[in-house]
Amino acid sequence: MENNQIIVYGHVQGVGFRAAAKQIADRSGIFGWVKNQPDGTVLIEAEGEKDQLHQFLTKIDQGPTPFSKVESMDVSSKSIKGYDKFRVIH
Repeated sequence: MENNQIIVYGHVQGVGFRAAAKQIADRSGIFGWVKNQPDGTVLIEAEGEKDQLHQFLTKIDQGPTPFSKVESMDVSSKSIKGYDKFRVIH
């Protein structure tokens, strides 16, 4: 089990990005949360097995909606929190 904190840069707010990230997380077996940041980025904390996280990150990097455009992502490892679901934080 691993925990990644992901900062997503680009056109990622107001385009259904958080809802799409939740759908991808639910399908990938990822737990944690996603929320918009005041600076226009999206912050994600994601926990799962290494292969699941890789699959999740790949799909997020591709831009999970037709209207989103991911320019870059910063990914860092964090300590395991033991989340039991994936939530959209408003």
